[in-house]
Amino acid sequence: MADRVSTLTPPPEGGLVMPDPLRGRDDRGGAFGYLMDALRLRPAGRRVLSALSIMLFLVGAGMFAYPFVTDIYAQQVLQKPLEDQLASDAIRDAYAAGTLKAGDPLTRIVMPKIGVAAIVVNGTSPSALRAGAGHYPNTPLPGEAGNVGIAGHRTTYGKPFNRVDELMVGDLVQLETPLAVHTYKVVAPPAGVPTPCGGGKGCWITIPSDWSVVAPLEGRFLTLTSCHPKGSARQRIIVRAELVQTQPRPTS
Repeated sequence: MADRVSTLTPPPEGGLVMPDPLRGRDDRGGAFGYLMDALRLRPAGRRVLSALSIMLFLVGAGMFAYPFVTDIYAQQVLQKPLEDQLASDAIRDAYAAGTLKAGDPLTRIVMPKIGVAAIVVNGTSPSALRAGAGHYPNTPLPGEAGNVGIAGHRTTYGKPFNRVDELMVGDLVQLETPLAVHTYKVVAPPAGVPTPCGGGKGCWITIPSDWSVVAPLEGRFLTLTSCHPKGSARQRIIVRAELVQTQPRPTS
């Protein structure tokens, strides 16, 4: 919504300007100012104001603390157990058989350029993404032909994709699965798409309903998606990388 522009109304002929009934004394907020003054003059009104102030303070404090609380929850409550699960024989067998359930650990994503090493779970439901990042279930598994899709948070739940806009073309992204380590290299955005990230960077911007970014591709690619700008879901920021190496993990 565009900002409203305040204008002054010219006075009538003769120069006499009638007082505006919506303006409070000393122009302190119009009708709202009158209401506040009336409440201050009454004991009950003062109690209402005190309660309102406390409520507004608590709401503001809660909004400020929310990202930190979700970070602690993702990193301490979810990520550590997921690390142990990813290394288990049960997850290895389920991964090999293609029977992982929603919320199971699927891979560890490592982005050395921006200091990220986080477990990616199977699925992109709200509950799955509380771990921080999730694999689009209708896309290939890491290393497979096509377009592997992973969504991640930028400002909450560990914010693993907080700095994806800093990834440069040529930077490496690794997906460590129970069976292999797949290394991808960030590629340039497609021609003609909005690229506000700056020259040489791999990200581009699209709308939230643009499912084409995780559509099948010829070759072996990885596509990362997250919200944009930070703290907003108005758009999506996208980074794509191409598989350059696969190293099988030794079996125990």
